[in-house]
Amino acid sequence: MNTSMPAEPRTGHKSDMADLLALKAGSMWQALKAEPFAVWMIFCYFLFEYTRPQSIIPALDILPWMQVFILLSAVGYFFQQNKGRASGGAVLFWLVAFFVVILISSQGGFAPPVSWRSLDKYYLWVIIFFLITRICTTERHFYFLLVIFFLASLKLSLFGARTWTLRGFSFTSWGMKGPPGFFENSGELAVQMVVFFGISVYLYKALGPTLTGWRKWLLLAAPITAAMTVMAASSRGSQVALAVQLYLIFLHGKISIRALLLAAVVGYVAFSFLPPEQIERFTTIGEDKTSIQRMHYWENGWEMMKDYPAFGVGYFAFIPYFERFYSQYVLYDHAQLAHNIFIQVGADLGFIGLSVYLILIALCFAIPRKTIKLLERFDKGDEWRVFAAKGLMLGYVGFLIGGQFVSIVYYPFMWMHLALSCVLLSSVRNQLAAELTPNASVGGRRIETVASRKILT
Repeated sequence: MNTSMPAEPRTGHKSDMADLLALKAGSMWQALKAEPFAVWMIFCYFLFEYTRPQSIIPALDILPWMQVFILLSAVGYFFQQNKGRASGGAVLFWLVAFFVVILISSQGGFAPPVSWRSLDKYYLWVIIFFLITRICTTERHFYFLLVIFFLASLKLSLFGARTWTLRGFSFTSWGMKGPPGFFENSGELAVQMVVFFGISVYLYKALGPTLTGWRKWLLLAAPITAAMTVMAASSRGSQVALAVQLYLIFLHGKISIRALLLAAVVGYVAFSFLPPEQIERFTTIGEDKTSIQRMHYWENGWEMMKDYPAFGVGYFAFIPYFERFYSQYVLYDHAQLAHNIFIQVGADLGFIGLSVYLILIALCFAIPRKTIKLLERFDKGDEWRVFAAKGLMLGYVGFLIGGQFVSIVYYPFMWMHLALSCVLLSSVRNQLAAELTPNASVGGRRIETVASRKILT
């Protein structure tokens, strides 16, 4: 591993990326070896965050690996030379603003001890976002982050599809249990799969036509097995999210005979595989115990927002507050979180916190759109990163819809989406700026033209 960060190569870059996009293992390893220490640590963090090997192999569970990799990446970043230009300053501002709201809500909320104990559930994402977006600024960096995400998610989807097939596509009340970590519960696993589905569909659109053999089938297996795992997980919210994603893929807001027929065929096949018990769950929405409990959370969560409009009942104080003042609406042994990302944020942090959260949601779409427009402006509208940006947005649609039924505000979905989106934008900006100022440098520092400065701002 190099100890300094090389600038984005100007000669041979297209051929290097062509080999990487062809999924050639040898080219991947050669490219990885050229990366500096800080980048390696970020990649290791990303890998351990999404795969949790220490939970699968007990012998590895000897260190707090994620914290170690975060610390080492921070050290590597401090000593790193020739840092690339990073995007995401506006995102970082609003992430910090959200943390300020959390601190105020924690201090003046219903259960300050509970709030203070839970601070690391958020502030670590701010640190991780900063490190990822500052260390990873090139096309290769984004590519490898996406590869890690893809392989880790594919492992989950293959397991889910295999399990569902072996049990004869039958229904189970517990859905599908994932590995220890963020995706252990069925609902959270299903959300990860709809996010993965959106990204993998567009990766196949971008790279599938140029690949052959097992590589092409590997890319094609990703969205198929992701969809199968969503069906197996028995999560109604994520199944609705998957249906919306399919609509956006096939119809894309435009009605055509071909798109309607294709959507109808896919819908029929998916519906035919649904067990009768799962179909019954949709017909009894609002009547079964789970639905009734969630509606109690939503209705009374809205009341909390109206009673404490500024900063809510307190960061992570929803459960103790609900058990204290709405105990008659607890249908299980104890209260749970709100099972809705907007109610979760609004009840805990009030309308001020919810407003900041909505701004961050808007940025989740604005940044990929900005990337697409920038590439199209320079006649690169058919580049693979355009498809990657569209995949990020489609995956995020899955998160938003699935998030209406589970409490996943402080899970990695949104925060990693923001980081990946900003890395993608940085990679495009840096590459275009380098192309506009070829070989223009004084004392090792590149001279930027007016055009390149516009791209970088």
